[in-house]
Amino acid sequence: MRPIIPDYLAEVLRDVESDTSGEPAGYIPELAAADPERLGAAFAMIDGEVYGAGDIDIEFTIQSISKPFVYALALSDRGFDPVLAKVGVEPSGEAFNEISLESDTGRPLNPMINAGAITVHSLAGAEDLNPTERVERVLHGLSAFAGRRLKMDEAVCASEMEHAHRNLAIAHMLRSHDVLTKDPRTIVDGYTRQCSVLVTTRDLAMMAATLANRGINPLSGEQVVPEPVVRQVLSVMFSCGMYDAAGDWATQVGIPAKSGVAGGLIGALPGQIGIATFSPRLDGHGNSVRGVSLFERFSSDMGLHVMEVPAAARAVVRSHHVVGSGPNALRVLQLQGGVGFAGAERVVQEAMDILPSDVRVAFDLTRVYSIDDVARRVLLEVARRLTLTGHEVYLVDPESTMPDPDPGDGGRVTVVDNVDQAVIPTQGSSAQEPAGYGSANPLTRLR
Repeated sequence: MRPIIPDYLAEVLRDVESDTSGEPAGYIPELAAADPERLGAAFAMIDGEVYGAGDIDIEFTIQSISKPFVYALALSDRGFDPVLAKVGVEPSGEAFNEISLESDTGRPLNPMINAGAITVHSLAGAEDLNPTERVERVLHGLSAFAGRRLKMDEAVCASEMEHAHRNLAIAHMLRSHDVLTKDPRTIVDGYTRQCSVLVTTRDLAMMAATLANRGINPLSGEQVVPEPVVRQVLSVMFSCGMYDAAGDWATQVGIPAKSGVAGGLIGALPGQIGIATFSPRLDGHGNSVRGVSLFERFSSDMGLHVMEVPAAARAVVRSHHVVGSGPNALRVLQLQGGVGFAGAERVVQEAMDILPSDVRVAFDLTRVYSIDDVARRVLLEVARRLTLTGHEVYLVDPESTMPDPDPGDGGRVTVVDNVDQAVIPTQGSSAQEPAGYGSANPLTRLR
């Protein structure tokens, strides 16, 4: 059988290739010379599978698509407070190269505009790095996101530096506010080198997939940045990544995204997919014309809008029934799907209807494919409280979907592979002894 997704990608590329509106970036000679007919799209799944069509292995410079990834590196290297003290997270509603600074502090409004990105570059790596070492830290980090060693295009870098007057003006303004503490020209040179890193559409899809995969590169398995950093970066991408078109993008496409003036465009949908497109013709916002059309199509065709309403939480409880009779009777709550807080709350409601006479209770996770940390704590607290009121609690979990099934503080749960083992207990079932968390409220035991 022919693979389905590459055929789909080829079809949507054909649908947009007739659109010849827009022009390659004209203010940088090397970018103005790009072939405007180049067109490619790639999907990278969080298991490492990559699908593509068109020019997905043609190299071009990353440009502003580097911004969210270097922001992630800076947050990882310096911590949240030092970075947020220098760069805000508010949408500017202005073009990427506007001098958008807070009137009282001089702090750039967000890390996706040039003022913020120049500041973020100065925060990548340890504070005592020299300019060459800082550029190498950035290159190493971008390579980790891509899963292969990347390199810079020196010709593009030189071309951009010859025309970097506006960025230099922004950097000097930042220096006047002490947002930058080093030589502005050196920082702009490093930022320009960051933007001159060569990537392919395939690389960008994998970089986006690393964000979608909680900061873990799907191919290398490397935890490139911590999970809290990923949440911060995706949030800023969603609200600020498409500059003065961010509002339209958030409502119509609904995928955290970032564009670059070389024609690249990425999107990362948490827990699902990394997407990248390449087409050098740009619209008035500096975004790829065909790339925007492709993302609109992807969102519409596949329901990828981040605000797409999921199935109601009540669907988590598949059934609530009794198996057997007499002393071996077992009340079974069979769960299904992915369980988050709302789903766990539904289980709490069901558990409150369990009678004192229902001595034996089982939570069947056989049809559950994921449980987030909050839901895990809530379900274990349910088990703990049932234990304390005289119930014997079983967890049917053949795939070990629930990590560390310890209800703590007087609770007890017996883990079995199937419901039959709970109906007629066998010697092989494993019991988890209480360890004592100290707090009985699962919602207070945060990461």
